Amino acid sequence: MYERSSVAELADSLRSELNRYSVGGKLPSSRALVERYRVSPVTVSRALAQLAAEGLVVTRPGSGVFRARPRTTAPAAGDTSWQEVALSAEGAGDVVPRSVDAGGVLVSLATPPTGVIELNGGYLHPSLQPERAMAAALARAGRRPGAWGRPPVEGLPELRDWFAREIGGAVVAADVLITAGGQSALATALRALAPPGAPILVESPTYPGLLAIARASGCRPVPVPVDADGVRPELLAAAFEATGARVFVCQPLFQNPTGAVLAPARRAEVLRIARAAGAFVVEDDYARSLAHEDCGPLPATLAAEDADGVVVHVRSLTKPTSPSLRVGALAARGPVVDRLRAIQIVDSFFVARPLQEAALELVGAPAWPRHLRTVAAELRHRRDVLAGALRRELPGVALPHVPSGGYQLWARPAVGDDTAFVAAALRAGVAVAPGRPYFCAEPPGPHIRLSFAGVSGPGELVEAVRRLRGALPGGVGPDA
Repeated sequence: MYERSSVAELADSLRSELNRYSVGGKLPSSRALVERYRVSPVTVSRALAQLAAEGLVVTRPGSGVFRARPRTTAPAAGDTSWQEVALSAEGAGDVVPRSVDAGGVLVSLATPPTGVIELNGGYLHPSLQPERAMAAALARAGRRPGAWGRPPVEGLPELRDWFAREIGGAVVAADVLITAGGQSALATALRALAPPGAPILVESPTYPGLLAIARASGCRPVPVPVDADGVRPELLAAAFEATGARVFVCQPLFQNPTGAVLAPARRAEVLRIARAAGAFVVEDDYARSLAHEDCGPLPATLAAEDADGVVVHVRSLTKPTSPSLRVGALAARGPVVDRLRAIQIVDSFFVARPLQEAALELVGAPAWPRHLRTVAAELRHRRDVLAGALRRELPGVALPHVPSGGYQLWARPAVGDDTAFVAAALRAGVAVAPGRPYFCAEPPGPHIRLSFAGVSGPGELVEAVRRLRGALPGGVGPDA
């Protein structure tokens, strides 16, 4: 398995040596580079691809890699200052001005600098991804008859049926739409259910990508606090009454970022409150495939317990596989399905058929349940390693709840603010996520989110905490 740092380091080395070759001159063969730098052929291939993307080298199949002709000087940039007026005036008449801010999402998408340990990611490390199984699934999918043809706009019937069985209850294939991942499904759901200017009830804290979708749609996210047992029903009822909202978005299972699971006694209450308000519950079931080895039986989805079409269910294959396997599902019942379908067709027509075929091959293969068991064991181990290291080395960083699923710990420094903590951590070579973007109103205190899924192994988690301890002497301890 290649490491991103190895690819970056090799690319830097090759970039610094390009002046040794004349324009059009041939670089050493891939085999020679493998022997010289003692790296894998995959690392060499990816490093050369990076240089080719930068326009520094040209690859000629069967001949080799050659130094490219330098690019000519780019023309002077034009004057784009007029756009400030155009973009500012665009939403002047909106009840709730649209705000497209992807900052909270980019924290978990940006690749950290070389040498920085990534505790701010939102996806599995490549070593945990089922790369061989995905490659085999994609190869098999490409050979299926009609694999490159146009799929039904709702998605492949077999894949819709698989998602329906996973969701459970009375949900059937006809209730399911295939989407380009969970983020796309959430965006479609909010556009279908809430007009611009409308309030949307959200858990507090909650996933920053949801807040970005709401604001970009011109909607107003309204916080409803959660505790260790999930959203508080009495506050949810009060929020519906005070705002007149018709949508509540929640993550009942391993909530992001707190890791809370909606308590059994609250599940029916949430559905009852929403039904009484004439509102929809958007259930973001993002982490069902990320349950830890010790979590015990999982509760059913809210959609499986909903008889009246209150729940619009969101599910994705991306989290337990790869950030590039962007295949998800929306499930709903009643007239809302037609609206969801119409919005998806307008936005994207359909999800690429080869990707749907590959997803179907993957989840139907014997390797799929084995992969989920491996991930469950590894996430549990990493969670325990990180939580244990924090308690030993940084006792001033509180862990109110250690979850039995998901990929993150929601921590609270004893003093200071999350911005200062994040900056100090990055100087020490550790990337963590600040807590502020997870709140749509004033946060109750400083928080940070620490992901244990994106590192190469438990050793990096121990090293990350050691670095944090050295960077924050006295700043997080009980005597600070």
